[in-house]
Amino acid sequence: MKHISTLIITFVCLFAAFSPVQASPAEDTPQQRYIDKYADLAVAEMRRTGVPASITLAQGLLESRYGQSDLAVKGNNHFGIKCHSDWNGAKMRVNDDKSRECFRKYRTVEQSYRDHSDFLRYRDRYKFLFDLNPTDYKGWAYGLKKAGYATDPAYPKKLINLIEEYELYKYDSGRRVKKNKAKNEKKQKQELETTPAGADVAVAATTSDKTKKEKVRKQKVKKVKKEKVKKDKKAPQTVKSPSQLEQPRPMKEEKPEDVFRFSLSRQKYSLNGVPFVYSSAGDSYASLAAANNLFLREILRFNDLDSAEDLRPGTIVYLQPKKKQAVKGLDKHIVESSDETLRDIAQRYAITLKSLCKLNDMAPDNTLREGNVIVLRK
Repeated sequence: MKHISTLIITFVCLFAAFSPVQASPAEDTPQQRYIDKYADLAVAEMRRTGVPASITLAQGLLESRYGQSDLAVKGNNHFGIKCHSDWNGAKMRVNDDKSRECFRKYRTVEQSYRDHSDFLRYRDRYKFLFDLNPTDYKGWAYGLKKAGYATDPAYPKKLINLIEEYELYKYDSGRRVKKNKAKNEKKQKQELETTPAGADVAVAATTSDKTKKEKVRKQKVKKVKKEKVKKDKKAPQTVKSPSQLEQPRPMKEEKPEDVFRFSLSRQKYSLNGVPFVYSSAGDSYASLAAANNLFLREILRFNDLDSAEDLRPGTIVYLQPKKKQAVKGLDKHIVESSDETLRDIAQRYAITLKSLCKLNDMAPDNTLREGNVIVLRK
């Protein structure tokens, strides 16, 4: 009897070993379900602030354990953002690096995604990330660690692995992609099952025609791009606005007024549509006014000054009146040093000091504290 039992167990094991295992489709994993649920939101935030959708999704997956962590379930906090001094919303205590640390709590997941984008967009320590190409997810991953987003030394590698495993980089194009291969294969199988008998040749012909048309379309696009490159090479070279270095790369063409050509004497730039120059050693407001056919009182007014002061090399000097609010997309500035003044911020974003004070209901000499939120647009 013992030998018979042994033989039965052996046969069962052999059968199990050689039986095909049905792999669950990708969309049935909690990770893929998370991606499918929040991909549109990540793309929308990328369009709004310039934070790559792949990075947002990877951080959401990692920080919230694909939406299943206590912080995500109870507080809708998908990115592990702590309270910090500028947070006035709801809070919750969680044991993290330290016991009972303060984390932000949100009413909805959408609020968490928006706050995450703003957290990166409006803090000086992350601004260098927006100099990167939006598709450079590796640069962003290592940059986040460098800026101090996480203490885990393996944090960049974890983000990169998630992006590559789930092909999250596809969302950085700004368009939704088909959810996964398994779903497409299932759809194709259903179409074949419902196709009338004898129609295989017609289906193959249709598919072939579509392939040819797509090939022709791609060739036309490639030709247009080549012609554009040739045309651009012949065109006079222009200077990029330094405002682009502080903002996410625009997803549409730059306006002509945001670019200035080389001057014979000095390179000019534009910020918020306002032309300016960087001062050099030996410059004064009077000399820059004379060089640009301005009165001294005009250039001082353009730069919110009552009287001339010493110019340090590299100082921004505006040559026309500044605007009443910042460029679209820059809604606020978060103070990270008590040394900052309202005039410093006005100069940085090309806004008149008077307008900035009005937007924030402050006096020009108000003392700023770390964490203060300064509104830049209505």
